[in-house]
Amino acid sequence: MIKKQTIYILAIILAILQLFFNKNNPLPKISLIPTNVPTPTCRGQACLTRTKVVRVIDGDTIEIEGNKKVRYIGINTPELHDPRRPVGCFAQASADENRRLVEDKEIFIQKDVSEVDKYKRLLRYVWVGDTFVNDYLVRQGFAQVSTFPPDVKYQQQFLEAQEEAKVNNRGLWRECSLSISNGKKRQ
Repeated sequence: MIKKQTIYILAIILAILQLFFNKNNPLPKISLIPTNVPTPTCRGQACLTRTKVVRVIDGDTIEIEGNKKVRYIGINTPELHDPRRPVGCFAQASADENRRLVEDKEIFIQKDVSEVDKYKRLLRYVWVGDTFVNDYLVRQGFAQVSTFPPDVKYQQQFLEAQEEAKVNNRGLWRECSLSISNGKKRQ
């Protein structure tokens, strides 16, 4: 009796697996109606939230749906809008590249430890498709590493990306005379 039940259960499991993994799946496709509620997604242990970029403010700050500003964690780009200083070397190029990457696109954001900075901007890591935007901007020379504990999840990756940009004389490392301040000034 137990053998028969086991065979029936295995047959049912096999049938279910065939339904889900068969490319000629006879089940109808279900289309979901958007609810404008962020969809949490996970990459490994890191949960991401899907949202849309409304506008790019500068090289390391964007505005997303819901009138929320997001500051990229772990990086800093030259200043574009600080009334106390002139526009920084490579600031416009950094903002333009950020705009090209994310403006009007769906992105995924990930929190580290801190929720917001002193300006009430969300602090997040950002992906568009498979591109890790924070890393990309550093690796291509549009940004420098700027670490503020406790938000250090990708610090080593960013330091390696920065070294690659410097060695290959990319972006601001080619165009600007830089002295690294160890990233101790958050913009």
